[in-house]
Amino acid sequence: MKEALYWEEEGGEGQVRCRLCPHECRIVNGLTGICGVRQNLGGKLYSTVYGETTSVALDPIEKKPLYHFHPGEYILSLGTKGCNFKCPFCQNWAISQDIEARTEAITPDWAVAKANECGSFGIAYTYNEPFIWYEFVLDTAKLARRKGLKNVLVTNGYVNPGPLEEMLPVIDAMNIDLKSIDDEFYRRYCKGSLAPVLHTIKRSVGSCHVEITNLVITGLNDKDEDFIRLTDWIYKNAGPDVPVHFTRYFPCYNLESPPTSKETLEKARQIAGKKLKNVHLGNI
Repeated sequence: MKEALYWEEEGGEGQVRCRLCPHECRIVNGLTGICGVRQNLGGKLYSTVYGETTSVALDPIEKKPLYHFHPGEYILSLGTKGCNFKCPFCQNWAISQDIEARTEAITPDWAVAKANECGSFGIAYTYNEPFIWYEFVLDTAKLARRKGLKNVLVTNGYVNPGPLEEMLPVIDAMNIDLKSIDDEFYRRYCKGSLAPVLHTIKRSVGSCHVEITNLVITGLNDKDEDFIRLTDWIYKNAGPDVPVHFTRYFPCYNLESPPTSKETLEKARQIAGKKLKNVHLGNI
């Protein structure tokens, strides 16, 4: 447990307002926000997952996926539990949506030492949503940077501008999920909104290496028009050099739509490739 960053008292009954992400949850004593891991205890907001990890692995950087940042190298990957989205198609739901998921305690010092021990060039904060692990990620990333390691975020991009600005100076690369270019998709399926994600992409492109992932889901965001609009936005706001990954969906968690066809993914690559220089397909 560690007192959280980015919150304020709200009202005179011990309630608090979390300012980390655009949900800006108003939280009464004893409860958590939407993410499930930031809890009001006695009128103060705490991170319940500081130094708590569900997953530690040495992964190829391409698994993040990042294809144009230290290609062919391995990176120490860490994750915790919880998420500020509620996507019914989540591929990592067992840790992102299960707040009772088992964790083990680690420290920033341990993470940096482990990265050096296993020959990793850095640390990736991944598997679930790293921004809700904010305090631990920030402390670890600062230490890693001082020790000459790179820091990578694999994120949904749903964070407020203030916390983003504090984090960016110690982040070297990001893969950001752009789940759809349609705000209604975000509201219906993710229980969030599109605009903050677009802001995160535009701001981060000017600060670190960025690649974008779009999970293509049968019947939800797989029309030609979806690919055209997404490509046009990336071209105009992030630039033609930003790599884009169209990833194949498989039935998972609470969504049973058929797996994305390879033909649909090829069509996405064909459309995006007319304007973007680096288009990749994943999960095929």
